[in-house]
Amino acid sequence: MRLIERYLFRQLLGPTLFATAALAALALLARSLSEFDILVTQRQSALVFLKIILLALPQLLNIVLPISLFVAALVALNRLHTEQEIVVCFAGGMSRWKVISPAMRLAVFAALFSLFLGLWVQPWSARQIRETAFAVKTDVASTLVQPGQFTEPGPGLTVYAQSIDRDNLIHNLFIHQERPDGGASTYSSREAVIATRNGAPVLIMLKGSNQQFSNAGVLQYTSFEEYTFDLSSLFQSDELLHYKIADRYLHELFYPDLTQEWEQKNRTGLLAEAHSRFATPLYNIALMAMALAAVIGGQFSRMGYGKRIAAVGAAAAVVRIIGFGVQAACEDSAWLNILQYVVPLGALWWGLAQIFRQRVSRHIAIGRRKAAYAPQAGAA
Repeated sequence: MRLIERYLFRQLLGPTLFATAALAALALLARSLSEFDILVTQRQSALVFLKIILLALPQLLNIVLPISLFVAALVALNRLHTEQEIVVCFAGGMSRWKVISPAMRLAVFAALFSLFLGLWVQPWSARQIRETAFAVKTDVASTLVQPGQFTEPGPGLTVYAQSIDRDNLIHNLFIHQERPDGGASTYSSREAVIATRNGAPVLIMLKGSNQQFSNAGVLQYTSFEEYTFDLSSLFQSDELLHYKIADRYLHELFYPDLTQEWEQKNRTGLLAEAHSRFATPLYNIALMAMALAAVIGGQFSRMGYGKRIAAVGAAAAVVRIIGFGVQAACEDSAWLNILQYVVPLGALWWGLAQIFRQRVSRHIAIGRRKAAYAPQAGAA
C-alpha cells in the first residue's frame, strides 16, 4: 500500500476496533443478564458463570462485526470527507478504487476473521457451553435442594432446606424417604453439605436425628453428630448430551449421519446452518460497500451527509434483517439457500454501483482548476 492508502486504512481500523469492542461488551452484558439464573437459582460458582459468558463471545462477534464495521466506516469516512481529505485524494489523481481499497481491504480481513470464527471457533465454543450447561443441569447440589421449598428430586424422596449460604452449607435440612417395603425414614439436621466420596455424591448431615417407621408401625429414633446419606442411587440419569445445530462442525452439517432419526428430521436445518457459515462473512464486505456508498457515492456537500447516511443505515438494517429471515426460511426449504448468498452479494453490488456511477474525470478537474485561476491571471 502507498502511504496515503496506509493512512486511510489506519483511520478506519481504529474506529472499527473500538466499535467492535463496544458492541461486543453490550452483547456480553445482555448475555450475562440472561444467564444470571446460573448464579441465583442453580447456585453455580462465578467461574462457571464467567466461562459460559466468555464462550459466547465468538458467536456474538460474528453478529456484531458487520454492524461495527458499518458504523465505524460511516464515522471515519464522513470525517475524512467533510475535512476534504478524500477530496484531496481525488484531486491528487487517485481513482475511486484506490480511495476505497483500504476500506474494502479491511472488510475482507473482517470477512476472513468471521469465516474462521464460524467454521472452527464458534462450534467449539458452542459445544463447550452445551457441555457446561448439561453439567449444571445434572449437578446434584443444584437439583437436590431449593432453599425454602419442598422438592422431590427422586421417587419417594422429599427434601426441604431453610437456607443455603455462599459456601453451599445447608441449614436446617429435612429429608423424608419412603422405602419399598412400605416403611419410611425421616432425617433432620442443623447443617449439611454435599460432597463426593469415591466418585459418588453423598450428603453429609451434621447434628441431626433419624426417625424410621416400619410397615408394622414401629418407630425407631436415633440422634447423630454426623451421618452420610448416599445420593448415587437417586441421581443416576439416563439423559444424554445432545448437540444442537449451532454446535455442529461444517462436515457434520453437510454430511450428517442419516441413520439417526434426529439428523433425518433436521436435514434442511443443518444444511441452512452450513450455508450460513459461508454467507455471514459476506455481510462484512457488503455493509462496508454500503457505508462507502453513503459517503462517497454522491455529490460533495459541505453541510454533511446526514440524510444520505440515515437512508443507507436504514437500508443496511433491512438487509441484515432480511438475511436473518432468509436463513430461518431455509430451514424449511433447501433450495432457498441460494438466497443466503444473493442478499449480501446484492447489497455489495448496489454499494459498488453507487460508488462508481459518478466517475472522476481528470480533464474536468484540470478544466475547473484552470477556470479558477483565470480571473486571478486577468486581474494581474
